Amino acid sequence: MSERVAVRKTYKLFIGGKFPRSESGRSYLVQSSNVSLASRKDARDAVVAARAAVKGWAGATAYNRGQILYRVAEMLEGRREQFVALGVPGDEVDAAIDRWVWYAGWSDKLPQVYGGANPVAGPYFNLSAPEPTGVVAVVAPETPALLGLVSVIAPAIVTGNTVVVAASPAQPLAAVTLAEVLATSDLPGGVVNILTGRLAETVPTLAAHMDVNAIDLTGVTDAELAADLEVKAAQNLKRVLRPAQADHDWTADPGITRMTTLLETKTVWHPKGV
Repeated sequence: MSERVAVRKTYKLFIGGKFPRSESGRSYLVQSSNVSLASRKDARDAVVAARAAVKGWAGATAYNRGQILYRVAEMLEGRREQFVALGVPGDEVDAAIDRWVWYAGWSDKLPQVYGGANPVAGPYFNLSAPEPTGVVAVVAPETPALLGLVSVIAPAIVTGNTVVVAASPAQPLAAVTLAEVLATSDLPGGVVNILTGRLAETVPTLAAHMDVNAIDLTGVTDAELAADLEVKAAQNLKRVLRPAQADHDWTADPGITRMTTLLETKTVWHPKGV
């Protein structure tokens, strides 16, 4: 009797809460697995999905967003060994779980830290409140594969933004497996969209896209490419987070800078009652 032939997994894109293959039909091999090679059209489709999700996600309560991020941590905890089997160190998986929980806790606290009442001369209330920027394109760092990915996605979405993530071409398996976690974590479709493949093919499209409001270049290691992306981003005055330093410590306390950089501040004046 012949031995059973294992079903070989194909790692697909994550767009709009679904797992489509690239519209180009292309793929590449990573650790003997087929991984979809995203095209420029896939990048544009991901932006459309992210834009469609903005209203519902930004309009959700901070408490609800925190609940969903905590649910992501729960689901990731349950699939810990799967990530270890992909080559992600166990302590990195644990750190990634803890980071989801950390950002979940900030969901209803950041408006109190970053917003507030402003002292003004006159019979007025002057209140500043943070609001999400909108659609954010993110270039994930290559290492650490999982913790780095979580560290760029979580701060963007906890504040109400939606994201299109260009995963590292060398580390796509952890990214797509994280997408499987997100798909089962009550996260609305389109809030997080993940593209795998060549950064030089998809990221310039995202940087120049007129419906992308900000771009995080954390994972860009080519200085010439980073400069070109900033020029493209300037076409519609995108907010830009510059590439991380080579010696960046992803295990350190992340602080709130990544969250606040992707926020707009709305200030409201209101006359005081007699």
